[in-house]
Amino acid sequence: MASHGLTYDGCNFFRQRLLLSTLSGKHVKIKNIRSRDDEPGLRDFEASFIRLLDKVTNGSRIEINQTGTALFYQPGLLYGGSVEHDCNPQRSVGYYLEALLMLAPFMKTPLKATLRGVTNDPTDPTVDLLKSTSLPLMKKFGIDGEAFELKVAKRGMAPGGGGEVVFTCPVRKTIRPVQLTEPGKIKRIRGVAYSVRVSPQMGNRIVESARSVLNHFLPDIYIYTDHMKGANSGKSPGFGLTLVAETLNGCFLSAEMSSTPQGQGDPVLPEDLGRNCAKLLLEEVYRGGCVDSSNQSLALLLMTLGQQDVSKVLLGPLSPYTIEFLRHIRDFFQVMFKIEVQKPSEDERKGGDKVMMTCVGVGYSNLSKTIK
Repeated sequence: MASHGLTYDGCNFFRQRLLLSTLSGKHVKIKNIRSRDDEPGLRDFEASFIRLLDKVTNGSRIEINQTGTALFYQPGLLYGGSVEHDCNPQRSVGYYLEALLMLAPFMKTPLKATLRGVTNDPTDPTVDLLKSTSLPLMKKFGIDGEAFELKVAKRGMAPGGGGEVVFTCPVRKTIRPVQLTEPGKIKRIRGVAYSVRVSPQMGNRIVESARSVLNHFLPDIYIYTDHMKGANSGKSPGFGLTLVAETLNGCFLSAEMSSTPQGQGDPVLPEDLGRNCAKLLLEEVYRGGCVDSSNQSLALLLMTLGQQDVSKVLLGPLSPYTIEFLRHIRDFFQVMFKIEVQKPSEDERKGGDKVMMTCVGVGYSNLSKTIK
């Protein structure tokens, strides 16, 4: 287990490094974390993330120096079980949940995580987005079952928070390789317009303006309104919209927008938000591929950890986060992807350039899974 470790510099891609370290069992050292900043060292939300990792693993060793500018992480075994965590309100629950989605299938016992904090904010992927795109993607890799779900018990908008999310996931011994090369045409659009501590009419205004853009393209559009009130609505007012386009082959592309948090920046009109979110979805469809840009790294990780067989996935243009993730996968697992650019032909009119990613899985097997 104690193979040679890796050393990194700076605070960027902090989650990626700790995640891949936990999965590969290699210890990692991160130096110069915001060492030249006015407030050097780890931020509160990063410390909260380390605490969450500590809760789901058994025997991890974490050493942080006094100023918080250097960190040493020796991963333990992924244990799972029932976990409760209060996420830091600086980042949304999506920041923590993205990491749990990547770790959950490889636990010793099935994970049941209750996360509290901000469920929807403008910077991180919201819980609705992860529920409607990441879960179907993981099902393609053979991670499914009744116990695989994500439930929003309470909504909490930034900056106050007060939301609650329950995520349950079964464990798997191995991940099956996939061939996702044909996204197919868009057949329907679904969405959720949510509003808390504002007039319930906001939801309807968002839906109307989003439909005004999308109705030009296809008729099968259904956007649910979700207005939570009372104790379930968190501590701050706000509203937002999550849109998901489903293709004939069962691929999901998504876009979302949230209102600006109370007391920060200019207020946003629900009509503008609906229209802009619809345009973001069209942009995502233009980028195309079988996986949308927010889930590229999840798909690539599951491909890497698959059985020793070839996996292929067609993606849209790679985001900078994904490019860095590929470099980290090379460092931790010594897996290189074959990357082929596919330009759509003139008469097809299928959006932007696509990238075909091919790799052979490392044959990762979940050693900590209990054998019943």
